[in-house]
Amino acid sequence: MYRDIVEFAQGTPAWVHALAETGTDAGLLVFVLLFALAWWRARRREPRDMALVLLGPVAVVAVYLLSEIVKVLVREERPCRGLAATIAACPETGDWSFPSNHAVIAAAAAGTLVLAWRGLAALVLPLAVLMAFSRVFVGVHYPHDVAAGFLLGAVAAPLLVLLLTGAVTPLVRRWNLVRAA
Repeated sequence: MYRDIVEFAQGTPAWVHALAETGTDAGLLVFVLLFALAWWRARRREPRDMALVLLGPVAVVAVYLLSEIVKVLVREERPCRGLAATIAACPETGDWSFPSNHAVIAAAAAGTLVLAWRGLAALVLPLAVLMAFSRVFVGVHYPHDVAAGFLLGAVAAPLLVLLLTGAVTPLVRRWNLVRAA
């Protein structure tokens, strides 16, 4: 499947290559901006809403760190090392393939944003899938790297947010009282 996707990618126009290479990182910036927008929206809402928004980026970073630990333990070589023709340059040796950190971050950001603002689901979920798929398309990850990373991010980050919301909501409530005084 990896070879089929990469061979298909090679046959696409140069502008698709450029979009696929820059789109993943640009998508991460979109998620940062959406977290900022969700924070702005939650300022006048219930403390629980603000806790959900504030915990989202924390959970994304925590799950990213977990994925880094898994990478070091698994140490799967990147598929682009064995193929000369990929769209993106192959990351340096020692930058392992499993799981895809981009997929972890995209899925974690999408999942936690949906918890905080359900109306974003139609935007962030397809964006996360597209960002994850682009890692195979440009040739730097196997499909299973992306699938595992996506699953890790989509499950672990929202779960972490839900587990911590009860503890953080009273802190947000107290902060609001201090600010109002």
